Amino acid sequence: MSLDEKKYIYNTDRDALIIPEYGRYIHEMVDYLKTIEDRDKRNKNALAIIKLLGKQNPHLRDVPDFQHKLWDHLFIMANFDLDVDAPFPKPSPEKLKAKPEKLPYPKKGYQFRFYGHIIKKMIDEAVKWEDGELKDRLIQTIANHMKKNYLTWNKDSVSDQVIFEHLRILSEGKIDLKASENELREASQLVKKRKNNNHYKQKNYRKKRN
Repeated sequence: MSLDEKKYIYNTDRDALIIPEYGRYIHEMVDYLKTIEDRDKRNKNALAIIKLLGKQNPHLRDVPDFQHKLWDHLFIMANFDLDVDAPFPKPSPEKLKAKPEKLPYPKKGYQFRFYGHIIKKMIDEAVKWEDGELKDRLIQTIANHMKKNYLTWNKDSVSDQVIFEHLRILSEGKIDLKASENELREASQLVKKRKNNNHYKQKNYRKKRN
């Protein structure tokens, strides 16, 4: 047979792969599996395919329910039309297409979101503590973290009085620090200045040229 008489089959002319990551040979094996009439033989071949799927996904071995996921993939590639004795419940197309539930986002907002939810939770917890040295240390730590977050997301400098006022607002007036009695850490101690990468690149480039 000459080259002109040969019939070439391109992937663009074939059916689209349901799970492309497994390749066409695996999909063809699944299609053949559906044609096997003997149930015992069909079950044995299904287990063989599961082993091949596992070898192609060694990174999933540490994932919980690894085998369950592989069996789900087998049924999905078979268009859910496969009768074998699987160790897990057969998935359904409806469940696969179902939209995930919406994540519960906090409904209540608060001012100064750049401080983050953790700072707000720490403030709420500090309010519950009994007055004393331990509570004072906690509040001082929170205030320093607030200053650090403020400097990270806003500007290069901020007065302690601004941080104390924000702390008072976020605590609903239950924590009221005075600038004359309290002092936070310096900005240079809280936020490290970023090095000028371009300066170092140029310096290294000059060294290489020399």
